[in-house]
Amino acid sequence: MRDIAVVTGYVVRCPLAGYAWQALHYLLGLRALGFDAYFYEDTEYFPDCYDPVSGEMGAPRPAALELSRDFFARHGFAERWIFWDAQRDRYAGRERDEARAVLADAALLVGLAAVNRLPNNVGKRRVFVDLDPGVTQIQAQHDAGLRGVLDDFDVHFTIGENIGQAGCAVPAGPWTWQPTRQPIALELWEPAAPKPDAALTTIGRWDERRRVQQLGDTRYSWSKRDEWLKFIDLPRRTKATFELAMDVDKNAADRALLAEHGWRMVDPLALSIDPLLYRDYIRASRGEFTVAKELNVRLATGWFSDRSACYLAAARPVIVQDTGFHTTLPTGAGLLSFRTIDEATEAVRSVMADWELHSAAARRIAEQYFAAKWVLADLLDRAGV
Repeated sequence: MRDIAVVTGYVVRCPLAGYAWQALHYLLGLRALGFDAYFYEDTEYFPDCYDPVSGEMGAPRPAALELSRDFFARHGFAERWIFWDAQRDRYAGRERDEARAVLADAALLVGLAAVNRLPNNVGKRRVFVDLDPGVTQIQAQHDAGLRGVLDDFDVHFTIGENIGQAGCAVPAGPWTWQPTRQPIALELWEPAAPKPDAALTTIGRWDERRRVQQLGDTRYSWSKRDEWLKFIDLPRRTKATFELAMDVDKNAADRALLAEHGWRMVDPLALSIDPLLYRDYIRASRGEFTVAKELNVRLATGWFSDRSACYLAAARPVIVQDTGFHTTLPTGAGLLSFRTIDEATEAVRSVMADWELHSAAARRIAEQYFAAKWVLADLLDRAGV
């Protein structure tokens, strides 16, 4: 009989493709290591659920439950996901008694971000994975609830691989943060030929200015908008085609400015609410060009996006603003980092001049640094599992 591993995450309450793939990669990696892996989520600690269509918060949406049911079933987890609507005491995925039995028998709990809080008797070994490097550590300085969540776990990892290292100003707090990275199930991202008019693309949110963190006397933003505007001349400089699947339509002036400078834009909603379309969009792209959140750039957390790792797995070169990840990941072929517009220009020109070389290098990086089974084997070994 295989040990049960429970992965907690944020899918029903925020039914976006990126979150769904993120959780699935952990489940598949743990299954490959011999665990009986389950996904679990509830509304007890964080009750509000996001509706990506209306933008409103509220009770769990039927569409979110349907997305989760179909997505997990498609990938072999039809009987391996649990959602508990604590306010209404309703279960989905498994019935109440079955769900409680799974939790009671779990040998391992892997908590993805601080979005669920399970009793301490769930999981003989409890592993926390920080998916918001910098934000988690800074917020924990003044958020007692978050500190309580972190204290519930035996060992702590972060995808901000520079946190706790020299040159990174993020306060570690009383926890020892070990570096890890997003696992990717490579078999789900087999390379395909790009379309003839394929662009350098990315998917995400344009402006999250409201999300601000204070460290000492300095404020750090989650917004990517100001970072994007630093590189707005890239289409003119490189003659390459760029496309943003981002919610720029919320800002008419910014949308007009980007269009004027040669950026194509598509509505991200259709991609974000359908995991298969999300994957198809990445696999049909020429590669990814993207910036990072200001906080990760200025604090050099070493953050690297799970979305970018998916581009690499699909043999799509990734050109991304440097957050200090060059200290842990190979750059120059397949993965290129930049800080200035001149560096970004040279990186784009290099990829477009020899796309096949960079494509092959991208897939190799994914195989060597992000393969789910080996990323999680390393994590569990260091977690004492």
